[in-house]
Amino acid sequence: LFFFLMIRRPPRSTQGVSSAASDVYKRQGINAEYMGIQMNEKYDVIVCGTGLRECILSGLLSVKGKKVLHIDRNPYYGGEGASVNITNLYKIFREGKEPLKEYGHNRDWNVDLIPKFVMANGNLVKILLYTKVSRYLEWKCVDGSYVYQFHKGGVFSSDKGVICKVPASDSEALKSDLMGLFEKRRCKNFFVFVENYDEKNPKTTEGYSATKQPAADLFKKFSLEPNTIDFVGHATALYFNDDYLSKPTIQLIDRIRLYTDSMGRYGDSPFLYPIYGLGGIPEGFSRLAAIHGGTYMLRTNADEILMENGKVAGIRSGTEKAFAPLVICDPSYVMNIPNRVKKVGQVIRAICLLQHPIPNTNNAHSCQIIIPQKQVNRKSDIYIAAVSAAHAVCPKEYVVAMVSTNVETSTPEAEIQVALQLLGPIKEMFVSVKDIWEPITDGKEDGLFISKGDDATSHYESSIDDVLEMYTRITNEKLDLTNLPTDEEEQAQISQQP
Repeated sequence: LFFFLMIRRPPRSTQGVSSAASDVYKRQGINAEYMGIQMNEKYDVIVCGTGLRECILSGLLSVKGKKVLHIDRNPYYGGEGASVNITNLYKIFREGKEPLKEYGHNRDWNVDLIPKFVMANGNLVKILLYTKVSRYLEWKCVDGSYVYQFHKGGVFSSDKGVICKVPASDSEALKSDLMGLFEKRRCKNFFVFVENYDEKNPKTTEGYSATKQPAADLFKKFSLEPNTIDFVGHATALYFNDDYLSKPTIQLIDRIRLYTDSMGRYGDSPFLYPIYGLGGIPEGFSRLAAIHGGTYMLRTNADEILMENGKVAGIRSGTEKAFAPLVICDPSYVMNIPNRVKKVGQVIRAICLLQHPIPNTNNAHSCQIIIPQKQVNRKSDIYIAAVSAAHAVCPKEYVVAMVSTNVETSTPEAEIQVALQLLGPIKEMFVSVKDIWEPITDGKEDGLFISKGDDATSHYESSIDDVLEMYTRITNEKLDLTNLPTDEEEQAQISQQP
């Protein structure tokens, strides 16, 4: 199912530098690669890095009339979350080696470096609608979501792990192998309670206080089994560990409602994925900023953050300088500055090229598989995201499956073996282990606003929470995501474009 349809553009891997904003520059008669921009100018904001967070903030601030300079040390958009062609994938993971000839042309590949899906009713979609960046992108629903369960063997059977489809309809729920008949009834009653719960209406609370009682109490109230709790908490509420069980139930209720509200919004799946890969999302916001006067410089590093009297004054790139009272950047641009960021963990990601759909997913062209922590004796979940030629990310004979999780031991690759075994034969695998960094300071005092690093979660909600919180700190106002255009209004706007 497609939505927010637009005229199909060529894959980004065939476009030149500044591809997101290139259409804007071309209409203005400007060469995006050789704009001859003078660095020695004053700006309202300088943004370093073209990751999703930075590009959203750049776009939002440009719309507010701020004069924005946006730079990136790379020749492409997206930073660590870029979508790259097969040649660049090799440059990143197999330096000095050429891709196999059987992989074909670069134009057929747009491989995400960081796997994510988009919640259909999440805040990222709301920001896309709010900014009208939705019209620059083309989407498809993800075919299905699955959850892994470990089944202990008995006298006549051995231990085994199986994946079950997360039900997308009442009929699928009745046929699901996730739980038995009586447990299905208890689970149904649980979801009805969650859907109807209103703290202000005593008839819906049944004496339960979601703001005061922990989530574990709600599961006890409905006598749900451990495997059902795993399914609800990790495959529906999308928590990556069990810390939520001791937190107020209202947080669990809100996350379940986000999932259920996302289901059926644009198709049977609650997840969306953009044609040509995730890198198109930051590119779309870059286009928004360019339309509103934002200046972009790729292949430009911030060698130094300039400070005066303890406050940001701008940046230095080589011998050139640009000046602004605010600098926004990802953690990689401040690694040489003491007491700015702290390491909060590591994430392992494995990009796997397959020549077949993932087994036991009904030959899905795209899917998500969640392996809850308890099912494999871990502290955090393991995620599998699979996309294919249906999304213009690889040739039709391939599937790109991406495995990610938080690192918990000194042997990260061993931690994801249970996920790799679910994939079947792997043609080639590209593995990275990255540190996750978070800012120590909030930027209010000195004007240096640093985003968080990308975590292992399977969706963008935590990333967008960071964006919204940063936006409030920078502007001293909250971004109003109410009164958004309806689907029909958005489609009408798109159809009127020249």
